[in-house]
Amino acid sequence: MMKAIRLHAFGGPEVLCYEDAPKPELKAGEVLVRVHAIGINPPDWYLRDGYKMLPPEWQPQVSFPVIPGTDISGVVEATADDVENFSVGDEVYSMVRFPVGLAGDSKAYAEYVSAPASEVALKPAGIDHLHAAGAPMSLLTAWQFLIELGHNEPNPLQPNQHEPVPLEGKTVLVNGAAGGVGHFAVQVAKLKGAHVIAVASARHESLLHGLGADEFIDYTKTAPEDVTHDIDLVIDALGGPSTGRFLRTLKRGGALFPVFPLGFSGAEEAEKLGVTVSATQVRSSGAQLREVARLLDDGTIRVVLDSIYPLADARKAHERAAQGHIQGKIVLNVV
Repeated sequence: MMKAIRLHAFGGPEVLCYEDAPKPELKAGEVLVRVHAIGINPPDWYLRDGYKMLPPEWQPQVSFPVIPGTDISGVVEATADDVENFSVGDEVYSMVRFPVGLAGDSKAYAEYVSAPASEVALKPAGIDHLHAAGAPMSLLTAWQFLIELGHNEPNPLQPNQHEPVPLEGKTVLVNGAAGGVGHFAVQVAKLKGAHVIAVASARHESLLHGLGADEFIDYTKTAPEDVTHDIDLVIDALGGPSTGRFLRTLKRGGALFPVFPLGFSGAEEAEKLGVTVSATQVRSSGAQLREVARLLDDGTIRVVLDSIYPLADARKAHERAAQGHIQGKIVLNVV
């Protein structure tokens, strides 16, 4: 047995129960990880809520009890007989079974997690487990939106595959720039040669300049759509119904990438303006985690931590997430 956070019903943070649960059994192609830290992401509370934000036909069927979570950093405890590229004792990190585990098959809020070896990478040596756990989903989202999709799976959000756009010499506006995906998007765009405009509240300004933002807009004082124009790319890390307001900031031939595209209703306006609107569903990729590990290892990309909670206090971590205005990532400490 092990300790884990489990749900026995949908609801608010109060339904997160710290309790005993069966230790996962290894299947072919998997590694068993002794978890040291866990990164928290929006799909965690979407699952906890019963995916109310999705249309009914998209809501996965969940069987209780269920362990939420996807992002882990830890040490390999065991490997299946057919796994050759990992050994017991390796420090690793992963986004486990996403999005295939949407219904609760990722099971990261636990002392032990089994993960397909193809979704695991060696942890960047230059950062600790807490920072490594904060990276997978948010950094892979920024990477797959901006640099390389990395897979050929059908896009559930639109008929065509998402295609990143060239960033060198372009002007990129990042809305929600201080959050999990946002603070990585700022760094990735800057790394690839873009002029980056970061949109967030005032308390995040110095951090975002430190992460590479060339300009900063405090949305509490100035609506970014009122003061920006001729933008090449807007990556809206918040997305949702309000993302259409950025269409008028873009030049003809520009692109709008809403990380959460549900609720967008400006397709006709975008077509008239000559703007491409595109999104993608982030997917697990050990290969991409290996690629970004080099950038995390040498500090080229930084993981910013908002707050750290013990695994037993996952409820408090979700309460913090519900307050919003997060700076970087919330993580759970296990070891």
